[in-house]
Amino acid sequence: MAQDGSSSEVHHPLFARMYMRMTAGKQAKEEEEHRARTLAGLAGQVIEVGAGHGLNFPHYPATVERVLAVEPEPVLREAAEKAAADAPVAVEVAPGVADTLPANDESFDAAVASLVLCTVPDQARALAELHRVIKPGGELRFYEHVVSHKPFMARVQRFGDRTFWPRIAGGCHAARDTAAGITAAGFEVTEQERFAYSPSPFLPAMPHILGRARRA
Repeated sequence: MAQDGSSSEVHHPLFARMYMRMTAGKQAKEEEEHRARTLAGLAGQVIEVGAGHGLNFPHYPATVERVLAVEPEPVLREAAEKAAADAPVAVEVAPGVADTLPANDESFDAAVASLVLCTVPDQARALAELHRVIKPGGELRFYEHVVSHKPFMARVQRFGDRTFWPRIAGGCHAARDTAAGITAAGFEVTEQERFAYSPSPFLPAMPHILGRARRA
């Protein structure tokens, strides 16, 4: 969800409701698999940034003791609170933004960023915050769409980012090199898969990355 460091909330109610309608009902099997793989093997205390309306919650393994799910958009946060009641692990939903996380230094065993690092206004700052709250040796799990390696498609993505796309997609940016950003923030990427995927039949397939990074 798009975020603004001046507040613990952002307001995109129309986009939030549209997004929830787009993902209502049973998700595509492939999307479910991506989320399950992102969270597989997690344990201990976990913070999820930009939790949306809780699409990840059903996939947390029983080895997770607690999830702090941070979501700045009130409409999505209200829906996430309802989803948390049915989660297989303890989930606390809280307001907050990625560049000022409501958490102490080195207080989580792992963090989850799932289709959110495209929307934060300052990705470097958001990743620095994630680095701050993860314990040394802990993990960042990520599942994000990123800039294409194909020059023409990358130019299309950058044009969209400069013009209409963030305005109609809740602050989303299509042309971010998120893997490079994760490394620049001080994480060591230990696993990464890159693949083309479209979450909707109305959108073109975009490069996605899914993987793990270790906090030194």
